[in-house]
Amino acid sequence: MSGLVTRRQNGYSRMEKEDPEEKKHRQAQFLIYKIMEQANSGTRRRSSCLRIRIRKFKLRIGRRLKKLKKTMSMGFCTARNGICKQFGQLRTCKSLFGRPKEEALAFPSLVS
Repeated sequence: MSGLVTRRQNGYSRMEKEDPEEKKHRQAQFLIYKIMEQANSGTRRRSSCLRIRIRKFKLRIGRRLKKLKKTMSMGFCTARNGICKQFGQLRTCKSLFGRPKEEALAFPSLVS
């Protein structure tokens, strides 16, 4: 190792200049050590448990939204059918009672 440490009387240490390649190598080793330490620690297990909980929550929300969509579409179909029936009844009422005046004048016996 070319980075020698010299000790002074006042307690401070001084590093001699280090080779840039050796410095990069030491930083890479530190990063590898850090990543390996994170992989070995228990943080990985907690995150996967959290992912499972989030996925279950998303599934539950998805099912509820699907059910809501289905009930809404059924409600719209029912409402549309009811409106169509009302229009049909309205047409029959118009044909029975709401004849135009021209037709009423054609049959004077009906108008008294």
